Amino acid sequence: MPVMHAFDPPERFVVGTVGEPGARTFFLQAREGARVVSVALEKQQVTVLAERLDELLDEVMKSAPAVVPAIAPYDLDDNGPLEQPIEEEFRAGTMTLAWDPDEDMVVLEVFPISEVEVIAEVDESGRLVDEDAEIELEEAEPDEVLLVRIAPRNARAFVKRAEAVLGAGRPNCPFCGSPIDPEGHLCVRANGFKRRDPV
Repeated sequence: MPVMHAFDPPERFVVGTVGEPGARTFFLQAREGARVVSVALEKQQVTVLAERLDELLDEVMKSAPAVVPAIAPYDLDDNGPLEQPIEEEFRAGTMTLAWDPDEDMVVLEVFPISEVEVIAEVDESGRLVDEDAEIELEEAEPDEVLLVRIAPRNARAFVKRAEAVLGAGRPNCPFCGSPIDPEGHLCVRANGFKRRDPV
């Protein structure tokens, strides 16, 4: 049975970073009273979570416009730093996002990265004995799970903050889209010429 870090709802649920642009660590953080849970995740996971959450809210808004605000309410703006000390509970792997129509709540589950055991018959050289056979994957039950249930207005505020946090990183190259370090970067689209931040 996994340890369930449940927040229904949290007093605060935000994404934030620690470190300088280019070397930042991203965290999801939920707080209720003195209890704080911080989960590390990748920048791409933050991007996808914000996009999917926004899409989910837009979809629900079509059928229940009174329940979901079109934009984040101003009174929920949260630009504060992450709660200290930041103690990583686990690193995020799979995330699930759902809408609870009975409670009008967004439900987010975050599972840790897990190792998957691959079961297949191989010969002495390490090749599959039967290449047409299905490979069986056994995924262990997670040790911990972060479960967060938030109201739609709080979800819109979460998306707004996530977009601001993502935008606070290094600027992207206008040619290849890769981040530009302070010393520039080798741009593949410019045949390896070093591009500088267009300031």
